Order: sequence, then C-alpha cells, then structure tokens
Amino acid sequence: MRIVDADNRKKWDDFIKSHKESNFLQSWDFYEFHIKRGKKVVRRLFYDGSRIVGAYAGVVETAKRGRYMAIAGGPILDFDNRDLVNAAFQDIREQGLKAGCVFARVRPQLKLSSKSLALMAELGLKRAPMYLSVEFAGILDLNKSEEEILAGASQGFRRKLRKAAKNNIEISADTLDTSIDEFCRLEKLHAERQKYVAFSDDFLKKQFEAFREGGEVLIYTAKKDEEVLAQNFMIFYGPEASYHYGVSSQLGTKYSAAPLLHMEAMKEARARGCIRYNLWGIVEPDETSHRFYGVSEFKRSFGCSELRYTPAHDLVLKPLKYQLTWAVETVRKKKRHV
Repeated sequence: MRIVDADNRKKWDDFIKSHKESNFLQSWDFYEFHIKRGKKVVRRLFYDGSRIVGAYAGVVETAKRGRYMAIAGGPILDFDNRDLVNAAFQDIREQGLKAGCVFARVRPQLKLSSKSLALMAELGLKRAPMYLSVEFAGILDLNKSEEEILAGASQGFRRKLRKAAKNNIEISADTLDTSIDEFCRLEKLHAERQKYVAFSDDFLKKQFEAFREGGEVLIYTAKKDEEVLAQNFMIFYGPEASYHYGVSSQLGTKYSAAPLLHMEAMKEARARGCIRYNLWGIVEPDETSHRFYGVSEFKRSFGCSELRYTPAHDLVLKPLKYQLTWAVETVRKKKRHV
C-alpha cells in the first residue's frame, strides 16, 4: 500500500467518478473552492501497485474550540476491504494530527445500516453531535423516464407543472456571471422571508467559479415577463446531479416555477449520463416543527426514494479538547432544532 498527496485533477476525478455512490462532495473542484477560501485541504490517494484503490479529501476548519478536519462524502474505497479501510483511517488520524486538529469528522457515502454503524464503532469513531453535509436525502432514479417519474409524483406536483405551463414561464440554464449575481440577490430576499442566514456573495461565487472551471455547474432560471421567479444552483458530477441550492421570489411561488426548473435539470442530467438526481436534505414526515419540514414535503412530492447515509462520526485525536467540542455542539444542536 502506497499513500500519497494527490496532485492530478484527472486522476482524482476519474477515480472518484468511477464509484457509483460518489458525488461532488469528494470532487477535485469542491476542494479548489475551499482553497480559494483560504482553507487548508488534504487530498490523499491510496495505491495498490500502480492502481488507485482509495481516496479521501478533507478541509481543515478552524473553530474557537479547536481545529478539526471535515471529510464529507468520503473516503471513497471498498469498505469490505478491511485492510484498506484500516489504512485509510490511520492516515486520516495522522493527517489530522499533522494539521493540529482536535478531531476528524467523517460522513462516508455508506447507506445507514447496523453493519455500517458497527464498522464506525470498530474503527474507534464516536457519533458526532452535529451533522456533516446531508444525512437523509431524497433521490430520484434517472434510469426512469420523465413519464415514469411524473407517474410516481404526487397529484399536487403534477398540478403545479400544469399550472406553470399555462403561465408561459421561460427556463434557461447557463454559467454567466450575471446569473450568479442574480442568484445572490434573490437568495438574500429568500432568506429574509424564510428566516435563515443567507450565504455571503463571496461564498456562493467562489463555489460557482470552482465548479464552472470543471464544467460541472449550471444556474437554472425561471422567468415570466423578464422577471426572475426562481433559480436552482445545480451541480453535475459523475453519477449524480445535485440540487445544491434553490431560491425563489414570492411571485415564483405564486406561479409554481420551481418544478419546471427541476424537470429541465433532469433532462440535462440524463444527457450527461447521471444515474440519479439528488434533491438533498429532507426530514422525517412527522417533524412538522422542523425548519426544513416545508421544503422536505415539496421534495417528497416528486415521488423520491429516501436515502439515509451513515451519520457523521468523529475520530477523536485530542480527547480532553474534544470534550469541550462535544458539549458545545450538543447544546447548539438543541437550540437550532437540527
């Protein structure tokens, strides 16, 4: 087993994309985005001879209570190969300590099961008090035709599509600077209405620029009479199309613009060879007081299947300092209702 720092975008992405469970969370460009934000990034490749057999990328985050390394959607490897798994997590430990981290937080692309939880425990990982990326997602199978997906959608969803069609809504998709500028403007208004903290323009634009460089992003825009109603920030990477962010105006809700954006994005995803459409985070149907309940019900109206990932786990590197992190995050989770 040979373990090295990755320095070649093509080798990295070719390996990550070859795994059907992967998505943009372990893409080369996602970590270019973190580098542009001034973050330290770790990208490691595992070789068996000349063949790449594993990879993980992580970003070192600095918090008041100490540094930690976040590995969302990784590592990417054969989790049935225990020697490889052990080598990967030993390397994560070593890289985390080298970066001065208190812990490494890992949320792998493993479906939740008693087996996956047992593996985390056997590796000495502790269930994280906070999530790392989406742990419960709505997924659409793009091997199904558009007609099959619509047949599985709710009556309300199909009604919204018919309504949108009657309203003469125009849909476009591009990577223009003006589109991300408009997205940033609309997101602030959307955040005010929905009472959440908006991302900064710098955060959104740097992310957009990183994925644009690899040809992996499109901004979908719905307009009526030249007025923007809604926009989706879509990422296409390997086997998955990801509904990363979505915003709308009050008029967009009135005219049911959002469903049209998704149907158009699914066409592009199929053309690119994606096999699934990830609507991202949803909450349980009975969590009616959760701040994401409304959007979760919208996503369920597509007739999506529900994928539960193995939740985030922490590889504790400095036990005494980690106790403070665990206490602070446990309290924060309760306050934020997440």
